[in-house]
Amino acid sequence: MIRQLFAVLGPAHTPALRRLSALLIAAALSQGIAFATLVPLVRALLSPDPASAWAPLGGMVVAASVAVVAQFIAQRQGFRVGSAVARRLHHRLGDAIARLPLGWFNPARVGELARTSNQRVMAVMTVPAHLLRPLCNGVVSPAAAIAAMYLFDWRLALVMTLFAPVLALVAKRASDIVQRSDSARDEAMVESANRVVEFTRNQPVLRAFGQEGRGRRLLDEALRTRRDVDRSMIWRSLPGLTGFGFMVRVGFAVMLVLGVAFVMDDTLDVPTMLAVTVLVARFLEPMTVAADLSAALRLSSNALNEVNRVIQEPTLPEPVTPRLPASTEVEFDGVGFGYGEAAVLRDVSFRMPARGLTALVGPSGSGKTTIARLLARFWDVDAGAVRIGGIPVTDIGTEGLTPLVSTVFQDVYLFDGTVRDNVLLGRPDASEDELRAAATLAGLDEVVAELPEGWETTVGEGGTRLSGGQRQRVSIARALVKDSPIVVLDEATASLDPENDAIIQAAISTLAKDKALLVIAHRLNTVTSADRILVLDEGRIVQQGGHHELVDVPGPYQEFWRSRSRAKGWRLSSAR
Repeated sequence: MIRQLFAVLGPAHTPALRRLSALLIAAALSQGIAFATLVPLVRALLSPDPASAWAPLGGMVVAASVAVVAQFIAQRQGFRVGSAVARRLHHRLGDAIARLPLGWFNPARVGELARTSNQRVMAVMTVPAHLLRPLCNGVVSPAAAIAAMYLFDWRLALVMTLFAPVLALVAKRASDIVQRSDSARDEAMVESANRVVEFTRNQPVLRAFGQEGRGRRLLDEALRTRRDVDRSMIWRSLPGLTGFGFMVRVGFAVMLVLGVAFVMDDTLDVPTMLAVTVLVARFLEPMTVAADLSAALRLSSNALNEVNRVIQEPTLPEPVTPRLPASTEVEFDGVGFGYGEAAVLRDVSFRMPARGLTALVGPSGSGKTTIARLLARFWDVDAGAVRIGGIPVTDIGTEGLTPLVSTVFQDVYLFDGTVRDNVLLGRPDASEDELRAAATLAGLDEVVAELPEGWETTVGEGGTRLSGGQRQRVSIARALVKDSPIVVLDEATASLDPENDAIIQAAISTLAKDKALLVIAHRLNTVTSADRILVLDEGRIVQQGGHHELVDVPGPYQEFWRSRSRAKGWRLSSAR
């Protein structure tokens, strides 16, 4: 674990960790030596010349003083090193997250990432800040005292030395059990946390449909699983942890029996026997605490491994010399892609002009969203190429691609800031005129006018203080402010009411005049206004062309059009 911490801190903070280690060892050694002087001190006090006790007493005072000072300095140093570890891990996590492909992120991983950046980083931080000191006291101090015992009675010292590997084996066994159980416990904790959040957020839906019981059952099941995993972990680790304490006391009992036998044989004097007994008894508790903390150390090691797993996640390769396209025409050339072993896209080829609206239609799971996300390089393709202006997106690089493509998702996420902050996220240096022009085009100006604090209204985490349509308008305005030449609308109008849909449709029409616009379409008016329609089915483009070209041809598009037309004409009538 210490080597792992050295690797985490890097050269800049390595000296601080070395100083901490040296201070802790010095403090523990001094403590062990201070207690070891108890033997000559008791001998001197019970001898015919008690005045000879001043020398060992002075040695004890000096060693104890060194231990106290070193412990005090080490404790402060431990907090500093712990803070440096947390800061370093957070920086490395932040750098890694910024480089991870967008496709890596999903709701499960976002929750896991939050746990990693909070609980797991804090678990690693506790090692230098809290765990190392009692561990050193429980290992180094007894070792120093046993080494000193060889000066007074090598037989008792040898007995304690022989017990050391047995104790180490028992402690390792206990910590191994805890470490193996940690992954199951971790999964149960994540699942229960997710269920709590889900149950809380879905209260309106659950109550509206009378499904509170079902939601509670799922939550109760997750909490029961966590309880069972915690209980299993405790029961499995209990024998090892209690076994260590038992073996420590067995060693102490054996030492007592042998000590009494040596006294009765006149090979050991009573003062030495009493002093050694007190010395060994003094270190029973620190050794037991160290054994308990060794399991915590293994858990911290697990936490660091999980942090490193995120840090070492493979990133998308970046070009050595990025190339910028001269135009923004988009081309998919024989693209194949899959999630793991499941193929999603097969030999997809099409061109999208630098200006105009291209609509993607098709059944759920046909690959529409995957195409949109490959254009934004959420992932790299498995086969073929995605090009902008004739240059593969892999040769453009992330920094070059980001200004070229804006994506508006169906599930809009807004940060817990003001409306202005969320819109300017697209381009923080945008002028006030550009901000208001984008707001007008997206219909956001009407929303802002109704908000109590206008542009400075706080939207809440995730935009919870705004309606779905209002959040979508903010998202559209954000894309407009960014002013990218390529805009992707991923089902952005699928669940909007007619008023919001009309406003966003107007924005789409305006965007299509001077930008390459790719829309995953569900609304008939979006489809009919498209310059080009791509029809997907089972990961392939089965039809492409204009609306009037495709609607009269038997096939998937004609079926799509008829089903949407029937749905549009469907009405509820009152009972007579």
